[in-house]
Amino acid sequence: MGAVARGSNDVRVCSVTDALAVVGDQYSLQVIRELAYGCSRFTQLLENIGCSRDTLAARLRRLEGLGILERERYSERPARYEYRLTRSGTELRPIVLALKEWGDRHLNSGREPVIFAHSCGAEFHARTVCAACGEEPDPGELRITGGTSAVPGTPW
Repeated sequence: MGAVARGSNDVRVCSVTDALAVVGDQYSLQVIRELAYGCSRFTQLLENIGCSRDTLAARLRRLEGLGILERERYSERPARYEYRLTRSGTELRPIVLALKEWGDRHLNSGREPVIFAHSCGAEFHARTVCAACGEEPDPGELRITGGTSAVPGTPW
């Protein structure tokens, strides 16, 4: 997957902005969620997402073109496909889980649409931790140390 085209008005290189340009529309993350849940056929996706056929077809083509999903033909006549996440698409799983966690806490408190159980038996809750020490960062504990258009030392 290559770089996202940016307008000349962009002052700062921002991977969040670039990622949202890829999956930030109304249906792309829902497609990724449904594929992760095991729904792999167009009709299943259409039923579970609730958008129009044309919209879903356009999202699937776009996500395939970006290398986030791939399709495999399972019927010759008529031509029908199953969709699967690629490695790039699977790497979006932590983002979807984090958004679910935030939505459960702040938008759907007490009525979580899906509850996950981890293989250890505990109810699963996503969190972001430092890969080196395993600790969750508190506000102000992250400092910018480099990058394009970075302001080193700024806490986040």
